[in-house]
Amino acid sequence: QLLLVESGGGLVHTGDSLRLSCAASGFNLAYRAVAWFRQAPGNEREGVSCIDRSDGAGATYYADFVKDRFAISRDNAKNTVYLEMNSLSPEDTAVYYCAADLHCSGSVAGFGTWGQGTQVTVSS
Repeated sequence: QLLLVESGGGLVHTGDSLRLSCAASGFNLAYRAVAWFRQAPGNEREGVSCIDRSDGAGATYYADFVKDRFAISRDNAKNTVYLEMNSLSPEDTAVYYCAADLHCSGSVAGFGTWGQGTQVTVSS
């Protein structure tokens, strides 16, 4: 069974940092592109960042609204992908999901395996 489990969310204040983790079981995450999406109440799920497969270019991609604040990385030994989030603001409040598939995409439809999500709340 292919599983992704997110962790690391929580309640923080404006300007704080958080690191989210996406741990995989049942498959090798190194051979998957992994993306982070987020969904705020009343909004559609939106792409935040993506990292290519380790056996590919390994490129990283970011939505404009998180560039220079968030960083995506992977630790293949731990079968885990991380999202380091800095300079958080209340607009970043959402449930954050990780997703895996063969290629990076900003589309929800481009990913077949999803985690259950972790809540990030940023107070002003």
